Amino acid sequence: MDRIGWLRAAVLGANDGILSTSSLVLGVAAAHASRHSILVAGIAGLAAGAMSMAAGEYVSVSSQADIERSDLAREREELKTDNEGEHRELESIYVKRGLEAPLARQVADQLMAHDALGAHARDELGISVNSTARPVQAALASAATFSIGGAMPLLIALAVPEVSLIPVIFGATLVCLAGLGMLGAAAGGAPMLKAAVRVTFWGALAMCVTAAVGAMYGTTI
Repeated sequence: MDRIGWLRAAVLGANDGILSTSSLVLGVAAAHASRHSILVAGIAGLAAGAMSMAAGEYVSVSSQADIERSDLAREREELKTDNEGEHRELESIYVKRGLEAPLARQVADQLMAHDALGAHARDELGISVNSTARPVQAALASAATFSIGGAMPLLIALAVPEVSLIPVIFGATLVCLAGLGMLGAAAGGAPMLKAAVRVTFWGALAMCVTAAVGAMYGTTI
């Protein structure tokens, strides 16, 4: 499950990188800008987007980590001041999950004897070693996946003749978005075709809007 979570996060990051960079490149290209201007705008957009993703993930996951630390500190204090009450609380959790009361009491006894804080963190708070918030790791992963996705339209802009730039980037982006949508759906056990249609529709809409804005302002960019 932990690997599935990271895969879905990577897919979302790559999806954002492809769509935002492609939209930016198409908007500038539609304004009849030179290849150099298109590449400069695309690279700047990729760098800004990757840093924004990293900063957003770091702040978000850091907040989650602060909450986890606060919850653990409170739980540690409660174990010191009301161990018996915490024991009953853990026991009731296992009863609600379907264990008979005697067995739930035995499980709670053994787990609290082994690692009381760990048992409450996992079964009461939902905090485990695998799910513990890691802000730096999340920030680097988001920046990396965004950059990988955003590199695709830039490579196309570098290699494809300017006359074919807009249709090639538009088509390649839709294909990549569809593939990523299907991959993310497969990781979560959702219908793949529905996910692919949804992400390509919104991707096409985003690119059309930015291209229209670029065409509206012509070469004044």
